[in-house]
Amino acid sequence: MAMVKSFSVSLRASSFPLCRSNVGDTNKRNSNWKPLKAAVVPDFHLPMRSFEGKNRTSADDITRLRLITAIKTPYLPDGRFDLEAYDDLVNMQIINGADGIIVGGTTGEGQLMSWDEHIMLIGHTVNCFGTKVKVIGNTGSNSTREAIHATEQGFAVGMHAALHINPYYGKTSLDGLVSHFDCVLSMGPTIVYNVPSRTGQDIPPRVILGLARSANLAGVKECMGNDRIKQYTSNGIVVWSGNDDECHDARWGYGATGVISVTSNLVPGLMQELMFGGKNPALNAKLLPLMDWLFYEPNPIGLNTALAQLGVIRPVFRLPYVPLPLQKRIEFVNLVKDIGREHFVGDKDVEVLYDDDFILVGRY
Repeated sequence: MAMVKSFSVSLRASSFPLCRSNVGDTNKRNSNWKPLKAAVVPDFHLPMRSFEGKNRTSADDITRLRLITAIKTPYLPDGRFDLEAYDDLVNMQIINGADGIIVGGTTGEGQLMSWDEHIMLIGHTVNCFGTKVKVIGNTGSNSTREAIHATEQGFAVGMHAALHINPYYGKTSLDGLVSHFDCVLSMGPTIVYNVPSRTGQDIPPRVILGLARSANLAGVKECMGNDRIKQYTSNGIVVWSGNDDECHDARWGYGATGVISVTSNLVPGLMQELMFGGKNPALNAKLLPLMDWLFYEPNPIGLNTALAQLGVIRPVFRLPYVPLPLQKRIEFVNLVKDIGREHFVGDKDVEVLYDDDFILVGRY
């Protein structure tokens, strides 16, 4: 009976069947057998392969960027990515002097992408443009688990840095914020994004000052105004303005390194001049009406509408975004004429477009 009992245990413990000649020594083998145990190490990240490590960008390289465009993601009529139009948009940024792009940010509608789409677009951008412009992937999430996983994948496909927002909607404590950012900062160069109007929670200076001890913190995209920017730059922290309408003064009066911009999708050359060419209040004043128009409704509604009117993307919207109404579209035509069509991306005449020209996609 003892042998039968051991034989039964052996069948459960092993996926390999025992032949008759082995049955006699089953007790002996089972007495030394122990189940395998997985090694579980909290907060442990496997090292990248050596060639990936050699090609990585340092946080210092990211701190030198002046004009970073939060690039738009265009769509085909069925809601899939229009990569041909996307490549043209990125090329126009590079030609006109942008030195970084955010892929899949709020402007690029990362919030409407699956993670597969998200990582694919980051990888595609690196593959096509990674030697000409710094590619910063928005791999942030309100879930630390998702943020870690997406950031690992983003760096694996070659992005130069990650953009990380603080957990939104399901807000956490300040200690939770620190723990969340500590988890993702360990993986590579990182820009922390503070936009309380979208997350419902400010990242206070004491949190950022603590995170600044990490060599991987490239800087902060700050939307709380120029006084907050000055507070950071006075402490040696690199900051990009997150507000286009404040970026000129932030750059030349408050120490900001540059801007992470929506407007540069439309007029990259003028935004490059605004960030590199020294104080230029006249140019800033010229662009402010366009910036106000772009943010009449929540971003990226205005930008999507404008790029469609310029003919550089198809007039396709992934819901819940819908185009600006007719009167605002007429206003944009007049803005283009006032600023000069030659300063805007594309080479087609700006159009008002009819409501029926737009395609709204709910399932894609």
